[in-house]
Amino acid sequence: MILENDMTPEIDPVKYGVLWQKVQDMDKKMDKMEKQMELLLDMASRSKGAIWLGIGLWSFLTGVVGFFFGKH
Repeated sequence: MILENDMTPEIDPVKYGVLWQKVQDMDKKMDKMEKQMELLLDMASRSKGAIWLGIGLWSFLTGVVGFFFGKH
């Protein structure tokens, strides 16, 4: 909205306040999303280790069973 003769725009305080609140809300949402992303990455890292541990144990167990029940 232009009110002065020198064509300087005036900032509407209500619109500025609404915009400020929207930015604050988006900032909070971004912080929450960052925390959730870190949690998901943590969970993925832990599950990756568990999968490799399971594969290793299964290989060991099948090797032992094959040794005892296989042909010698």
